[in-house]
Amino acid sequence: MGCDGGTIPKRHELVKGPRKVEKVDKVAELVARWFYCALSQEKLRRPIVACELGRLYNKDAIIEYLLDKSPEKTPMESAAHIKSIKNVTELQLVDNPAWAGDKDSTKGDKYDDPQAARFICPVVGLEMNGRHRFCFLRNCGCVFSERALKQIKAEVCHK
Repeated sequence: MGCDGGTIPKRHELVKGPRKVEKVDKVAELVARWFYCALSQEKLRRPIVACELGRLYNKDAIIEYLLDKSPEKTPMESAAHIKSIKNVTELQLVDNPAWAGDKDSTKGDKYDDPQAARFICPVVGLEMNGRHRFCFLRNCGCVFSERALKQIKAEVCHK
C-alpha cells in the first residue's frame, strides 16, 4: 500500500494541483473558420454565402436549415440569427491560381499546407486564409482584403 516502511511522502505526491487550462490552437481555429461551413461543418464549396457576422456557409446548408421547420429541430447557435435567405449575401470569390487542394488526388502521401488558401483578394493578391482581414460588399458580394479597401477608398465595387 505504500507508506509502510521508510518512505515519507512529500506534499506534491499526495495533493493534486489544479489542471492547466487547455489553449485553443490558433491555426486549427483559423482553418475551421475559413475552410469549413459554420453550420454543417463540411468543406466550403461554391456557392458560398456569408452573414452579417462574417461567418461563411455553404448555400445549400443554409437553405436546408431554413426549410427544416420540424419542432424537434434544435436551433443551431451559429445560424440562429438567420431568419431568411435575405440575411445572407452570396460571395463573389476569386480563385487562387497557386492552390492545388482539390485538383490532385489525395492518397495521404503529400503535405497539405493548412495556410494555403483557396481564394485570394483580386486587388492586392492576399490569400484568404485568416491571417489578413477580409470584407465583402453587401450589395454585390465582392470580397476584398481590408488593405485593398483602404487603398481604393471607394464605396462602390471596383468591378
